[in-house]
Amino acid sequence: MREKLIIIVGPTAVGKSALGIKLAKKISGEIISGDSMQVYKYMNIGTAKVLPEEREGVTHHLVDILEPYENYSVALFQREAKRLITKINGQGKIPIIVGGTGLYIRSVIDPYDFSDFSFDPNFRKELEEYAKTNGIQSLYLELEKVDPVAAAKIHPNDLRRIIRALEVFKNTGKPLSYFWERGRQLKPQYQFLYYGLTMERTLLYQRINERVDNMIAKGLIEEVEMLLKMGFKESTAMQAIGYKEIVAYLEGKISLDEAIYIIKRDTRRFAKRQLTWFRQDPRIKWFDSGKESLEKITEEIIYEAGVNNFL
Repeated sequence: MREKLIIIVGPTAVGKSALGIKLAKKISGEIISGDSMQVYKYMNIGTAKVLPEEREGVTHHLVDILEPYENYSVALFQREAKRLITKINGQGKIPIIVGGTGLYIRSVIDPYDFSDFSFDPNFRKELEEYAKTNGIQSLYLELEKVDPVAAAKIHPNDLRRIIRALEVFKNTGKPLSYFWERGRQLKPQYQFLYYGLTMERTLLYQRINERVDNMIAKGLIEEVEMLLKMGFKESTAMQAIGYKEIVAYLEGKISLDEAIYIIKRDTRRFAKRQLTWFRQDPRIKWFDSGKESLEKITEEIIYEAGVNNFL
């Protein structure tokens, strides 16, 4: 009998975290975060992290497990998520992956094979220094040459994933997209139900704008100031949307209004890319959280879980 798994995905600010908690409380589930930034300690406001007091007693995994200077990768997520899925199933509970990092989700359910990967920290440092001197775009152009398929799925400003893809090519002689395709040919490891949340774009963008305003009100500037005092300015984590813009503001490079405008704009663009990624997967059953309440969506998922012998 394959292990069971429920997945909830969708763009930022669409209501995934709230749905995950509602569902977990109803079916004795535990949540595995599928977010590439919520793994970092101290970065709470800018990542829209569900804090312990907001989790309503539901266990959350892969949150607050790394220092901001530590590197996180899809391979690490895959390893830990698989371990947790087995552990949670063994306890008679249902693991629920909740997140918007599409590649992380695919690495678990397809799954991708990272067994051939080995990395040279010196090469990674060389690429990071090259990007500082010549710009991220120069590295992205190199990625387009060696792996156009991966380049099409990685944002030109996503330095961490660009470097990761170039490392794969250097150390294996094969493009990252080769391993994606090989992974897709493997037999699915889990019995899973796969759901996506969406809503009308104007409403989603309004929610994103309101979320950014709330982040500022809750103390995002103070959170970034704290991280800078802790010495995390050069960390990869601080390149995330919301953090690098506030750093620029604190350094006097842009005004606060400009920083807020850029955060909103880039978050909207990020949400659009998330939807584009997930829309390509026909396995996802979609719910419109702008039209249906999270309570009703929860009931529909529970019904389907019962029909599929999850409960």
